[in-house]
Amino acid sequence: MELDVNGLSYREVNDWLRECERKGVQHVTLRNVQGQRYIGTGLSNRMRIDIEGTPGNDLGAFMDGCFINVYGNAQDAMGNTMNAGRIVVHGQAGDVVGHSARGGEIYVRRDVGYRVGIHMKASAEKAPLLIIGGMARDFLGEYMAGGTLIILGLESRMVSLTGNYLGAGMHGGVIYLRGQVEPYKLGREVSIQPMTEEDWGHLRRCLTPFCEEFDFDLGQVLDWEFTKLLPISTRPYGRLYVGSVGVLT
Repeated sequence: MELDVNGLSYREVNDWLRECERKGVQHVTLRNVQGQRYIGTGLSNRMRIDIEGTPGNDLGAFMDGCFINVYGNAQDAMGNTMNAGRIVVHGQAGDVVGHSARGGEIYVRRDVGYRVGIHMKASAEKAPLLIIGGMARDFLGEYMAGGTLIILGLESRMVSLTGNYLGAGMHGGVIYLRGQVEPYKLGREVSIQPMTEEDWGHLRRCLTPFCEEFDFDLGQVLDWEFTKLLPISTRPYGRLYVGSVGVLT
């Protein structure tokens, strides 16, 4: 099914998507998307949503299973608190991508903005995966608590893989960067750790579907130096809360 969303409000677009979900529609296409927000919010089936244009903020927020394919760029807060499913962006994306994501996968072919991966978290059952084909701005992985964040720097106009304050406040999960990172860019809460065979296996599993989506050569992507960042502590700010209320345990 198809819908030309030119001139429609985000409420009208999302009402139509929820009706498609109720009817069990498996594949829909949204044409002429021009900044409508919240597309795919809360959808929980396996429907595929192809988007032609530029969706607005909070694309796929709280999503629990859909596959969203954006043939263009995406704005801020994409995948906000998503739980499952996959979002694929064939262009660039804005700030706070993957904010508080608890599961699912987000693939962006080109660059992203600021505070990407902030508050990502994981559980015993699931963990989010965020792969950026280009580069990222400041505060990548800020307060990250779980999951995997990969920066490849393959197609970008930016000079460096990331901005400053990389991993600031990070206390869980792992960040992989294809290449080296300048030490002054690192947040105080992370450290560079050696790559292991387990890391290379994890990267291969993560990057295989990403490369298939964008027609990258997996062997060439992996034939490079990768930098692994891990948090120094699971409670980096614990001492800030020591005082009249006692020591947190």
